[in-house]
Amino acid sequence: MDLQLSGKNALITGSSKGIGEAIARKLAAEKAVVIVHGRDRAQAERVASDIITLGGRAFVVVGDLTDDDQVRQLVDTAQQLAGPIDIVVNNAGGSGGTKDSWNTTGPETWTAAYDRNVLGALRVTTRLLPKMQEARWGRVINISSLAATMPPPTAPDYSAAKAAMNAMTASMAKALAADGITVNAISPGTIHSAALEARFREVAQERGLTNKDAPWEEIERLVLPIFAQVPLGRVGRLDEIAAAVAFLASPVAGYITGVNLRVDGGLSPVI
Repeated sequence: MDLQLSGKNALITGSSKGIGEAIARKLAAEKAVVIVHGRDRAQAERVASDIITLGGRAFVVVGDLTDDDQVRQLVDTAQQLAGPIDIVVNNAGGSGGTKDSWNTTGPETWTAAYDRNVLGALRVTTRLLPKMQEARWGRVINISSLAATMPPPTAPDYSAAKAAMNAMTASMAKALAADGITVNAISPGTIHSAALEARFREVAQERGLTNKDAPWEEIERLVLPIFAQVPLGRVGRLDEIAAAVAFLASPVAGYITGVNLRVDGGLSPVI
């Protein structure tokens, strides 16, 4: 299927690695012009260089999304490099690498999580909206998390921040629909990454299930049920998240707005 993304300009925050990198590569493969963002210029340049080598078009912007001045500068730079931004994927944020409990997390941790996830997306998006509204076309895609609707007992600040992002998505979708702009969220479930694989291998060895150097398929089969009861019986892939983003970013998905698309292998089915 032709997703009709040729010539569209897409800014993907936090795209120097992980899910964001996969999204940038997918959108570039669909002929969009991508702006790779990160805080580490070398990492972002690596991704952009690979995209260009493969025949795509890519630019790089850097900046901390919790800093108003840096956001203003990176958005201005992105538009100077590529032109008006048609698609913004708010992927940056995350948990900050902590798994604090309700007994250890303090107000400052909650504030930082909200700033990193919700306000970071808000700062970027509101600066891009005027040109989208002028063009009467735009796509806003927020990368949320299954933790927003199935919160674990740890990292409550992260779950709450992602839940706020879902509410922001629904409200913004209603506010911008008449301007030809769709706003959607994607909630990844358990997705493969180097960190996840390393953790699964550690658990396999700790529990005596198999050797940590066993084939990934064996590790996945034995360890995944300890973490999540995924009906499809496997973890998700980065390219599966990227494909969902590409679809929602495209003109093909023009009648879809205000949804939270769960890409989780059936872990949280909705009826």
